[in-house]
Amino acid sequence: MAPSRSLDVQVKRVYDEASPDDGTRVLVDRLWPRGLSKERARLDAWEKEPAPSNELRRWYDHDPERYEEFAERYRHELTDPERSAALDRLRALARDGRLTLLTATKDLPHGHVRVLVDALKRDRGHV
Repeated sequence: MAPSRSLDVQVKRVYDEASPDDGTRVLVDRLWPRGLSKERARLDAWEKEPAPSNELRRWYDHDPERYEEFAERYRHELTDPERSAALDRLRALARDGRLTLLTATKDLPHGHVRVLVDALKRDRGHV
């Protein structure tokens, strides 16, 4: 079996300016970002399904001390069939070129997108 090529995935805040090298821009938050117009967001897609559940999001409350447990619970949520299908759609986009995952989260190192990127690259034989 031929080795799979590495997925080119980057993360940005949805409030940051779009760049020509962003590739496909996908918002991966469950809620629409406050105060942002659809025109300014310049999205190619909005994938709500892979975002953490409302219950998990509320429990976590962006508390860095809860991040490890949040990440574990979120990885478990990503095994749900609907979320798994959404991951497959994101992987397909990333195979076609750079994929920029967008989020409104201010603390990117403790946000759900970090877990999401790891899942995209780890699952289905992609490293």
